[in-house]
Amino acid sequence: MAQYDVIVIGAGPGGYVCAIRAAQLGLKVACVEGRETLGGTCLNIGCIPSKALLHASHMAHEVGENFAALGIKIAAPKIDWAQMQAFKAEVVGQNVKGVEFLFKKNKIDWLKGWAELPAPGQVKVGDEIHQAKHIVLATGSEAASLPGVTVDEVNVVTSTGALSLPKIPKTMVVIGGGVIGLELGSVYARLGTKVTVVEFLDTLIPGADAEVQRTFARLLKRQGLEIITGAAVQSVETARGKSKVLYQLRKDGKEATLDADVVLLATGRRPYTKGLGLEALGVKLSPRGQIETDAQWRTNIPGLYAIGDVIAGPMLAHKAEDEGMAVAEVIAGQHGHVNYGVIPGVVYTAPEVASVGETEESLKAAGRAYKAGKFSFMGNGRARASQVGEGFVKILADKETDRILGAHIIGPAAGELIHEICVAMEFGAAAEDLARTCHAHPTYSEAVREAALACGEGAIHA
Repeated sequence: MAQYDVIVIGAGPGGYVCAIRAAQLGLKVACVEGRETLGGTCLNIGCIPSKALLHASHMAHEVGENFAALGIKIAAPKIDWAQMQAFKAEVVGQNVKGVEFLFKKNKIDWLKGWAELPAPGQVKVGDEIHQAKHIVLATGSEAASLPGVTVDEVNVVTSTGALSLPKIPKTMVVIGGGVIGLELGSVYARLGTKVTVVEFLDTLIPGADAEVQRTFARLLKRQGLEIITGAAVQSVETARGKSKVLYQLRKDGKEATLDADVVLLATGRRPYTKGLGLEALGVKLSPRGQIETDAQWRTNIPGLYAIGDVIAGPMLAHKAEDEGMAVAEVIAGQHGHVNYGVIPGVVYTAPEVASVGETEESLKAAGRAYKAGKFSFMGNGRARASQVGEGFVKILADKETDRILGAHIIGPAAGELIHEICVAMEFGAAAEDLARTCHAHPTYSEAVREAALACGEGAIHA
């Protein structure tokens, strides 16, 4: 029976980061992973391959739509889908090999196979049982299903199938107007697919700042995506390689259908705990199937921890990474901590959407007095020179103390710009602190400073 200080189950962003941090802290570590490669959903069939296709399709859009205005005359781009898929595969391969190298560098044992927990402190992989003082569950999530919709990963696909379609479809219906659906929908829209998004709620990216939601929907429609909100999908029927989506409008009950070559089911994800034996072990789960933990990510079973998508909170790779590092530090006797109020969210479309902290809606609901500083990218010289003047930066600050409470960006490099505000919030900064910090000119980041200035006497270039 092999003995370890820590066994991490799952080698996604939460699991492999936890394993590496624990090894850095001097612990003997193993990580269980049943896939042929490390990196979990994110690196293999999620974050990384989708960003490769987003980048490639964006380049195609730039060549076809924007080069002429720059004085670059070029023939209409021709899409080589097989090569685009090969590019995606190469990117994924480089990343997963990088994680394998890090495991070897940090002397982490990769236990290849699927894990079971026969007893506290024990992990069974295949026919072998390994013992550990501490076990961390980082098993991630899987695509959620929808009544009346059967996924075959051919005609009706999850994000996994959507990343590897054999050809670019002429028509696609995306069920779900969240991050996954909009990112992949925008990939195919740029490549010439007629994309229709059907969302149950009345807005896209539920929970986002309302002004961002409205602006985002308008820009996506301008890019050719059809968006139907407030619609409940009743069923999807497939015959002879074609699908028919039946939906009902919530406001009046009217029904309608949409025809599609491919239907992408993107209605969220659910915790993945199959085969672990949690019920027999007595691990407490929430009604939503999440593993219940305390403030140090401990379950009700001594020595057993859980992090990432399998516990409460946003299902984000970087949230899992933070928890992975923190729980490794807790196990090593340190004081691991995650500030859940400063976890950014990003939608990697064009334009990007990024947010952190409170929204105007959440502040109003809580009865908190706040002020909002907003600046449009149309007033930013770098954005105009780069043909990306759509969108804005909005910063929310406490009306009395000026402390930054949240921020919302839709525009160029939003996923990068948001982190300046995250750092400011982590250190309890005021909007004036950002406003008085010199920003290089011309940069997109000047829009962040201008929004901070707008929380005070006013932006300069507005």
